Amino acid sequence: MRCEALARRTASHSEIRTTTMEIVGTGFLARSLRPLAGRHPGTVALAAGESRTSGASDADFAREVALLRDVAKQCAATGRRLLFFSTAATGMYGFAEGPGREDTPVTPYTPYGAHKLALEEQLRETGVDHLILRLAHLVGPHGRYHQLIPTLLRQVREGSVTMHRGASRDLIRVSDAVTIIDRLLAAGLRADTVNVASGYAVPVEAIADHLAGALGLQPRKEYVDTGVQYDISTEKLRALVPEVADMGFGPDYYRLVLNDFLAAEDA
Repeated sequence: MRCEALARRTASHSEIRTTTMEIVGTGFLARSLRPLAGRHPGTVALAAGESRTSGASDADFAREVALLRDVAKQCAATGRRLLFFSTAATGMYGFAEGPGREDTPVTPYTPYGAHKLALEEQLRETGVDHLILRLAHLVGPHGRYHQLIPTLLRQVREGSVTMHRGASRDLIRVSDAVTIIDRLLAAGLRADTVNVASGYAVPVEAIADHLAGALGLQPRKEYVDTGVQYDISTEKLRALVPEVADMGFGPDYYRLVLNDFLAAEDA
């Protein structure tokens, strides 16, 4: 019902909001994009839909399929570009040999990754102007309860952390991601797909250890099935957005991301 309401709202405002970027959604990513609303007229950012990488049902996926279809129709009718957010995480690139790239065939690793890849193809087949951004793990204030960092932080505080042995994640500060999105939209890209990531995957255990150390806690660690190590290629991103070189991406970037997240939590 929430997705259907968002689609109806997009339809009702399609003619009167063409001088700003329309943002479809009310969650973490949508709120983070609000500072860009006045900068990219003629673009609709679809920042809604299913964000759970596990636990989503077929009905949840179907609602996002319908939402994308409806928003794409509105963009086609009004001549606007659709900004669609896919995933560059394990679900998309878990089977990749070497860093996951935008220009090579992908075999999704999870049902969520398969769903996002199918949505990408659905969007391309509409023929509407579009830009697809495959996002790494965004970290910032007001993250959703089920997201990785809020979940790990909650477990650290509760005294027991559960993780997949050997799993890794590419973290990117949401403020850096928004800056990158701003630059990519300004470049006028059409019918393109770009990874938005730091390019450095970090062991989940190291992430949990950093959170615990920052809080002065020593939670118990519990391991489940073996996880997946993967890397995301940022070669294309760096060519399109040279400013990425000054964002501090590197092996220790995740520490800055987590420290900022904790500072925001305490503010």
